[in-house]
Amino acid sequence: MKNALLISGFLFLASFQTTFAQSEVDDEITILQSAFGMDKKQIIEGYMDLPESVATNFWSVYQSYEAERTMIARERMKIINDFLTEYEVIGEEEADNLAKRTLKNDMELAKLHSAYYKKFKKATSALDAAKFMQIDTYIHNTIRNAMQQELPFIDQ
Repeated sequence: MKNALLISGFLFLASFQTTFAQSEVDDEITILQSAFGMDKKQIIEGYMDLPESVATNFWSVYQSYEAERTMIARERMKIINDFLTEYEVIGEEEADNLAKRTLKNDMELAKLHSAYYKKFKKATSALDAAKFMQIDTYIHNTIRNAMQQELPFIDQ
């Protein structure tokens, strides 16, 4: 199962990296959200393998979660775009602003995970909620790592 998830994730990342390098920020956000939302749901559906008795409740909570997560992801893409615009001439103020925005964005995602873990647990079980958090974190970390590899370092 993990191999299937990895293959799906890498196929998505390959298409993401091409999109990330060629598009304007609004196009990136639209394409990323569209592709990520569809591919991610399929990956999660295969991994979770929920019985019908809890699947409806899970997907209802998931839909709300994704709506909120999408807003956080859009902000992350804006931060990255701002960084790409400024990194060659970044000064103290710009670096401080970007770092604070990134930290705030990370905290918002952590808060979202914390709040939705409780909702997923109530809708399904602690085991299913933990399982979802594990795969969701794995997907996000994989994408973030791929994005980070494409970004230049400050002063480089």
